[in-house]
Amino acid sequence: MKLTAKQQKFADYYIELGNAAEAARKAGYSKRTARSIGQENLTKPDVKEYISKRLEELANERVADQQEVLEFLTRLVRREESDQVVVTLKKPTSVMLQNKDGKSYSKFAYEDVDDVVDVKTKNSDAIKAADILSRLQGMGNNANNTLTENQSRKVSAEADIMEAKAKLITDADSQDRTVIVDDVPEDD
Repeated sequence: MKLTAKQQKFADYYIELGNAAEAARKAGYSKRTARSIGQENLTKPDVKEYISKRLEELANERVADQQEVLEFLTRLVRREESDQVVVTLKKPTSVMLQNKDGKSYSKFAYEDVDDVVDVKTKNSDAIKAADILSRLQGMGNNANNTLTENQSRKVSAEADIMEAKAKLITDADSQDRTVIVDDVPEDD
């Protein structure tokens, strides 16, 4: 891919402007032939390839990759990011006035002044970021699956215990012995 300096300038301007004639003029081609040369350059394989590669590079630079998104969400969760908020402050100002006798006196008045203040990430944003981060890393599904599995195991174990107690109580061999069952929950 060998481009002349003018062709490379043309391609860069074309990416920026999206207009072949204007790109050709800015690249140094004559105003009279800029339109036709601009269209001709767009048909050249080397110029087309250069434009395609540059657009891909620019897209990659502008779009956040996976690691960048994870790091940003982590900073939100840790409340390391700040937002800028406009607040209106009441600023006291001294105003000079004159009474009807011509004597000057000062009076305080308040004027509204807008100021930009950096504030930490809101808790709701941090919680939402934590939720997104956990889903992206698969923690949300695993946590739910683990909880469900543990609840299922507990229910199954409780059912086994109840069956064993019922069998112990109703077993024919146990008629001549006394069974004390104190762990059976009473139904209210």
